[in-house]
Amino acid sequence: MQLYKGSCHCGKVGFEVDGALQGGGECNCSMCRRKGAMMWFVPASHFRLLSPASDMATYTFNTHRIQHRFCPVCGIHTHGEANDKDGNPTVAINVRCLEDVDLDALPVHHFDGSKL
Repeated sequence: MQLYKGSCHCGKVGFEVDGALQGGGECNCSMCRRKGAMMWFVPASHFRLLSPASDMATYTFNTHRIQHRFCPVCGIHTHGEANDKDGNPTVAINVRCLEDVDLDALPVHHFDGSKL
């Protein structure tokens, strides 16, 4: 596993994540299509928020099961929090917020979230 550091654009929201980044997912639901994020899903135990939770804003929609986290200063979506289909706490990291990652080298899985 590798340690990755990430943040929003202004740096107010910072985090670390441990894992083996082997690709990202892009979704075409109404939210993801607009924010243009590439997501990497990891167990919540692999994610560490380096900023106070009070430094983030949260948005929910539709079923309100996913807590979409973003910086209230610069507006960048850093991650989302929810439970996976088995009930395990999971964090969806916006790969575009990670430092020193070659986005062009990552395979991208396209998810048809518009059908949900």
